[in-house]
Formats: sequence, C-alpha cells, structure tokens
Amino acid sequence: MLKILVIHTNYTQRGGEDTVVEQEMELLKNNYVVDFLCFKNNPGIKGLFQFLISIWNIKSSKIVKKKIKDFNPDVIHLHNWHFASGPIIIRTAKKLGVSVVHTLHNYRLICPSGTLFYRDSLFLDSMHKTFPWKAVQKKVYKNSTALTFWLAFIVWFHKMIGTWKMIDKYICLTASSFKLFTSSGLNINQDKFIIKPNFSTLETNTKHLQRENHFLFIGRLVEEKGVRLLIKAFENLPYNLKIVGEGPLKNYVLNSAKVFSNILYLGSLNKEDISLELKKANALIFPSTWLEPFGLVIIEAFSNGCAVLSTNIGAPEVLIEDCKNGFHFKTNDEKDLISVLQKWESLELQQKTAMREWAFKTFIEKYSPVKQDYYFSKIYSDTR
Repeated sequence: MLKILVIHTNYTQRGGEDTVVEQEMELLKNNYVVDFLCFKNNPGIKGLFQFLISIWNIKSSKIVKKKIKDFNPDVIHLHNWHFASGPIIIRTAKKLGVSVVHTLHNYRLICPSGTLFYRDSLFLDSMHKTFPWKAVQKKVYKNSTALTFWLAFIVWFHKMIGTWKMIDKYICLTASSFKLFTSSGLNINQDKFIIKPNFSTLETNTKHLQRENHFLFIGRLVEEKGVRLLIKAFENLPYNLKIVGEGPLKNYVLNSAKVFSNILYLGSLNKEDISLELKKANALIFPSTWLEPFGLVIIEAFSNGCAVLSTNIGAPEVLIEDCKNGFHFKTNDEKDLISVLQKWESLELQQKTAMREWAFKTFIEKYSPVKQDYYFSKIYSDTR
C-alpha cells in the first residue's frame, strides 16, 4: 500500500479547511497507510515570530525531514503551509525525493488576501502582477501594510526560486478555482492542476425530521461570508433566521439577535447538532460575497436533504443548480436575496420537497465519500 504523509497547519480559529483535512485523513486510511504531521499557528508574539521566519523556517524543515526518514512516505499531501511551517517544507520533501500534492483551499498563492476580497468587494488586482503592490497599499492581510508586504514577499520569493513549480500536483476544489489559478501569474503548467471536490461525512439518509419554518446560516462570522447583508435582509422580513458560527462579527450578530426577535444566534455547534439543524431547516442561506473555493456547508446541507439559497459567485455557482437543488441570488444584493426568499416561500410543499430530494441526489452522485477513491487514486498515481 502507498504511504501518504498528510501535512497541515491548524488555524488559530478552526474553519472548514481543518474539517476537510480530518475527513480526508479518515477516508485515506481505508486504502493507504497514512501518517499526519500537524503544525500549529500561535497567537500573539509567538505567532508573529512564526510568521516572520516562515519565509525559511529551518525548524519546520528539520521536523519534516525527520518525519520523512521515520515514515518513508511515497507522497506528501500538503494542505495549509501558512504560517507555522512555511514553504520550505516543499523543498525539503523534494530534496528527499518525495512527491508533493498541494490542496488549494484559498487564493494565497495569487493574492496575500487569500480571498481575492477587500472591503466588501472582489479584489483581483494581484492575480497578474509580478508583485502585488496595490494589495500591500490596501493592507489586504490583517489590515497591515507590514504584514501584507511580508506575506506577499514570502510568496514572491518562493516563486522566484521555483518552490511552487516543485509541487507535483495542485488540487483545485472546483472548475472556477481551477480557472483562476491556471489563468493567474503563477506561471505553472496547467497539467499540474486537477479538480477534486470536497465531500461530506455528515449523516446521510433520506428520513428527515419535520421541516420547520426558519432559515439557517452556518459559517464563520466574517465580512466575506455576507453576514451583514443577511441580517439586514431579515431585519425587514417576517421570516425566522438561525445563525450558527463564530468569528469577528459575533457581537454584531448577538446585538442583532437582541433587537430582532426573528433572529436567533445558536453559537458554535458540533457535527451532530449541525446535521440536526440542517434536517430541520426550511433552507440554508449561503450569502458569501467572495470567490469561495468550495463551500463545505453546501454539500453538508445536500447530504441532509436541505436546499440552498446562495450567491451566484465562485464555487456555489457550480455546486448549486438553480431551481433544482436551490436558488441563486445576486452577490451583495439585499433586494435580490429578499426576492429569492419570497420566491422560495411561494413554492408549494411538493415543489420544495422535490428540490430537497434533488439536493440529496446531488450529494450522492457527486460529493459522497465513495466518490473520492477514484480522485485520490488518480492524483497519487500521477505524481509518482
């Protein structure tokens, strides 16, 4: 059996990427010998030091080198390298003759923002620039000129010395992400990119609870997820909204829930409770305003027979088939969101049921765990 070493750097605030890594690890164990090397981003001064040395982190290189010698992997599957490990671990692996696969969960390689998003709008200026000076000027990373410059310099430096070209295969999560990376200024052969969608391991059955009359939002409480737009829309609607998640906008959500009786904040929920909420919800709302590389909660909704009302940008444009397993609405358009909510509510129960069944069918046919074996087999065999 092939031996796969999965390497990931945990975020200080847990997100969908961390969930994906855990799910993939468990699935890989069915067909491969798997080991895991996890780095951790520290907060505060320690985190700043990690970030500063991430351009050439000798310590992380030594850790990876030792792991490779102990485990002797055939392939390294790299997820997040920012910032506790740094890109040097790619060079370490290749120097020791190990193939490297890298899943692109964000857009950090083509913009220091990581999201192609700045102040409520798409920001694509960095994609084709030799160096993203405009991104530095706008402080797109943590609202800091210095931190944005340093992250941009790290990516640029490793581009100049050929680190990114050393990677044997890049995994894009959707066709939209594939197009962005292959048309960018990375200048990496298109043949190195492959599309492999995420999957869900939430409970999957067609016996759902009685649907309630509230809508549901699940996600990080940040600007690019469209949280403010969502709440503003419901301030003027007779419909109920439940919000699940943590993030910088938590206080904004809490204050809104105090003022408006139709908005309820549930905080952070575990996997089982999320599944339960998706089974009960009228529909999931996904108002993201950035170019989502995927959107794991969408297929988690599908796995629980929950239709999704989403913006028509990035991965959701592909994941959601308009009028089949959900509806699209225009990005950053409160009026269009309200219109789509009203459109959904105007449907007969039979029509809603048909769309929910199509959502579950979409999951089974495209995003269930059993579909992943083919992808991994092809990806890993192509790198050797």
